[in-house]
Amino acid sequence: MNLKKIALTVVAVAGMILVFSSVYEVNEVQQMIITQFGKPVGDPVTTAGLKFKIPFIQEVNPIDKRVLEWDGSPSDMPTKDKLYISVDIFARWRIVDPLQYFLRLRDERSAQSRLDDILGSETRNAVAKHELIEIIRTTKDRVPLREGVLGEAPTNKEFGFLVPIQKGRKLVEHEIFEAAAEKVGVFGIELLDIRFKRINYNASVRPKIYDRMISERRQIAERFLSEGHGEAARIRGNRVRELNKIQSEAYREVEEIRGLADATATEIYASAYNQSREAVEFYEFTRTMQAYAAMIDAQTTLVLSTDSELFKFLKDMGPK
Repeated sequence: MNLKKIALTVVAVAGMILVFSSVYEVNEVQQMIITQFGKPVGDPVTTAGLKFKIPFIQEVNPIDKRVLEWDGSPSDMPTKDKLYISVDIFARWRIVDPLQYFLRLRDERSAQSRLDDILGSETRNAVAKHELIEIIRTTKDRVPLREGVLGEAPTNKEFGFLVPIQKGRKLVEHEIFEAAAEKVGVFGIELLDIRFKRINYNASVRPKIYDRMISERRQIAERFLSEGHGEAARIRGNRVRELNKIQSEAYREVEEIRGLADATATEIYASAYNQSREAVEFYEFTRTMQAYAAMIDAQTTLVLSTDSELFKFLKDMGPK
C-alpha cells in the first residue's frame, strides 16, 4: 500500500510538471516565438491567452508588442557651414515582424545597439548636408516676430533678420526618419518617429557664436537709436514749424484786429469832432496838448521854429 501511494504521488507530480511545462500565457503586450532546440518553429503567437507547447523540448521567447523608446547620447557633429554642434535625438519604434526580429537581433539590447548605429549615422549625414540655420529653425514658413517696433521692417539685406532657409528642422527630421526607417525595416522593426531633443553649440565654437550674436544685437540697437533720433528730430521740426505757423497766424489776427480797432476809433473820432468848425479846433487843440505831455517833461529842451505847428499854440498864449 505504501508503494502504491508513493507511485501515485510520483505520477501526480510528474503530471503536474508536464502540464505546467506545456502551458504558457501570452498577455496583451507580448508576442511569443516558440523555439525548438534553439530554432524557431511555427508562426509567432500574437494573440493573448493560454497556449500549449511541447514540454521540455520547446521554449517560449517573449517579445514586446508595445511602442518602445530609443534615446541616443549627445554627439558632436559638424554642419555644412563648418560649425560643430552637440545633437541629442530620440525615437520611437516597435516590433512588427517578431520572427525576423528574433532571427536578426534576438533581444531588445541588440536592437538598441543597432538603432544607435543606424540613427546616429543618419543623423550625422543629415546634419552635415545642412547649414546650422536649417537645423535650428522649426520650419521654412515660420517668420520671426522681430523688427516690428518702429514701423515697417527693412529689406532682407539689412542686418537684424534671419537669412531665408529652404527646409527647416522638421524636414531635416523627416529626412533622417525616411533614411533610417528603410534600414531598420530589415530587422522587423518599424520606426515610428524621430525628433531632435536638444541642439547645443560645441564648446569650441560657442564664444564665436555668442560674439556674433552680440555684434548683431548691437547693430540692431544702433539702428533703433538712429531711427529714434531721426524720429525725434522730425517731431521737433514739426513742433517748431507748427509753433511758427501758430504764432504767425496769431500775429496776423492781432494786426487785423488792431487795424480794425484803429479804423473804428478813427471813424468815431472823425464823426465826433467833425460836426462843426469849433469841434475841429477843439480836437486839434486836445491832441496837441496830449502830444506836449508825451514829448515834454521837466528835463526836455525844445528848439522850435516860429512856423512849427507845435509852436502855434505856445505862440498864441498870452495874458488874456
